[in-house]
Amino acid sequence: MKGVKKENLPSKQCPVCNRPFTWRKKWERDWEYVKYCSNKCKKQKTIII
Repeated sequence: MKGVKKENLPSKQCPVCNRPFTWRKKWERDWEYVKYCSNKCKKQKTIII
C-alpha cells in the first residue's frame, strides 16, 4: 500500500456497529481476515450475533 492516498485506501463495514473503517498499516498482512473496526466491537460480537 505504499504511495496510496488515504482517500483511496480499501474500506470495510463493521458488522456490529455498521460503521465503515479503512485499511491500517497494522492490518497489512491480515486485511482479508479483519472483520471488526475495534476491540470493543470484537468483544460485543457475541452479544449481538
